[in-house]
Amino acid sequence: MMIEKGFSPYQNEADCIQIAGLTIENRLDRVSVYGSIDLWKDKGGLEAAREMKRLLDHVVEQLEKSDLPDKVEMAKVETVHNPFA
Repeated sequence: MMIEKGFSPYQNEADCIQIAGLTIENRLDRVSVYGSIDLWKDKGGLEAAREMKRLLDHVVEQLEKSDLPDKVEMAKVETVHNPFA
């Protein structure tokens, strides 16, 4: 699969693409990559590796353009009473 031109890392909370067995989700504060992939020593493995490289190059490019903090602080989770319990 070719990385969609509309996938802009850190720009929205909606984009989700797949490369072979990996799922890549776009968020405003992170790009999440999960799943499993085998890069076979064949043309399909080469194309999957190239797609992953293009995606990571795009992520690095966006990070390099940003004024980055040392570390992103996660928002504190507030626990509320379950009205259905």
